[in-house]
Amino acid sequence: MLNRLRFLLPLFLLTACVQQGAAPRPQAAMSGGVVSAADPRAAEAGRTILRQGGSAADAALATMVALTVVEPQSSGIGGGGFLVHHDARSGRVSSFDGREKAPDAAGPTWFFGPDGKPLAYDEAIPGGKSVGVPGNLRMMELAHERHGKLRWAQLFQPAIRLARDGFVMTPRLREALIDTKHIEPTPHVRSLYYGPDGQVKPVGSIIRNPELADLLTRVARRGPDYFYTGAPAENLVRTVTTARRPSLMTKGDLASYDAKERQPVCGEYRRHRICGMGPPSSGATTVAAILKQLERFDMAALGPRNPTTWHLFGESMRLAYADRDAYLADPDYVRVPVAGLIDPAYLASRSSLISPDRTMASVSAGTPPGAIRVTAAASGEVPSTSHMVAVDAAGNVASLTSTIEGVFGSGLTVDGYFLNNELTDFSLAPEQNGAPVVNRVEGGKRPRSSMSPTIVYAPDGTVRLAVGAAGGPTIIAQVAKVIIGVVDWGMSAEAAVALPSMYLRGSRLLVDQGSWLEPLVPELKRRGGNVTASKLGGKLNAAERVGGVWRGAADPRSEGVALAQ
Repeated sequence: MLNRLRFLLPLFLLTACVQQGAAPRPQAAMSGGVVSAADPRAAEAGRTILRQGGSAADAALATMVALTVVEPQSSGIGGGGFLVHHDARSGRVSSFDGREKAPDAAGPTWFFGPDGKPLAYDEAIPGGKSVGVPGNLRMMELAHERHGKLRWAQLFQPAIRLARDGFVMTPRLREALIDTKHIEPTPHVRSLYYGPDGQVKPVGSIIRNPELADLLTRVARRGPDYFYTGAPAENLVRTVTTARRPSLMTKGDLASYDAKERQPVCGEYRRHRICGMGPPSSGATTVAAILKQLERFDMAALGPRNPTTWHLFGESMRLAYADRDAYLADPDYVRVPVAGLIDPAYLASRSSLISPDRTMASVSAGTPPGAIRVTAAASGEVPSTSHMVAVDAAGNVASLTSTIEGVFGSGLTVDGYFLNNELTDFSLAPEQNGAPVVNRVEGGKRPRSSMSPTIVYAPDGTVRLAVGAAGGPTIIAQVAKVIIGVVDWGMSAEAAVALPSMYLRGSRLLVDQGSWLEPLVPELKRRGGNVTASKLGGKLNAAERVGGVWRGAADPRSEGVALAQ
């Protein structure tokens, strides 16, 4: 009985934290470190590493591995991610690219059907062709080499214990299993998540994943090369090449994968430096554009409940997303005008298109300095993913976003973990109006992402905020919203994280249904906006430094928590 209670107690605590409203929950605060993650068990894994003397990077990486176990529907070693890191001693900000890549055999018609036309997005997801070469473990290796303190193997121990000893089925995981139809019903999946009656196990069930525990134990002992060149690589390739819509991935594709340290992208908003992940992420440039285009408006005086605030936010988002769709892609394949996209003069010219009392009739991409005119096309990103933030007692900060793309990725599992469907983040149609799109499929290319791990520096140069989110292309809008909340409205990170969201989907602006933002819809429509209410939810995680004290923040609409060291 006591053993059963030991497993169930985290569920009771977790369920009590999941709220449909936007009321902030108590913050974790201390002069030492903090971890914020989308699952309490993963956050505890990161805190354990901090207490063992690990760095912020160590804690974030251990959290990511633990999420493979307890939040398999969203992220993990079967996918990829981006990490933005602040080094307290040097003050340097760095960023690491662990984005998945297409097999070398992939090409523009990768997602074409027998009729010679691009598949519908939902058709492209299930099976092998949607799977990109996973990048998270290589990114973990690179970041650990640069900023780790503990041994490699030590970072895996919390996740190994969770997989071996078991964890509690949560409401969010159970709901995802019920709602997702493309999961391959392998014996592994059936034994793990389903009862003898064929139904998803109830909330509170203990889930043990010995297959994943064995894999993590071997990777911990042998290192990442084992994952990319040993038996796990063979198993992965066999899985994707024998699945429905079989891939042409080879062991060579895995063996040649490399994570990259890339130049972070830093913009400025009201004397705060906003640093994030550059291409192939579209996060940093688009967040920077949304904010800078709003800088000429007195957002502080307008406040969060003014319809003009959200009208301006929506208009700025429309402009920034248009540029995103036109120019952002893998910089190893496409010349991305990063400097031009965040150029203050260019963004001032874009901002001049925004009126506080009427909606722009149409929006198209601009021509930033250094740009070559290209064809805009949106990709099919969907809401999923997971973000985590870790800060250690020395003041090092790690902001990490990890994903397998859609819920349960491709639906394929191997060695106890789910494989991504990241290649559907490419534009499935390689051309539009006869012209090539920048984010088309190409061999070895990394698809564009909206993941936006971000670190915000106060005017005095100290770290003020680290933040990121889940939710596909909504991530960018969520992160920008939090920064406005903290910088303009003087909110705590926890209060800013809890704000309702607005997001652009095609030509429509969506606002959080059931939130205090929904009653503003008629006024937004009066200004000409194509605005509707929709269930957007939220899964943000953050940490802020106030008066020398670090405080963690987690979205009250999620199962996430923030834990002090």
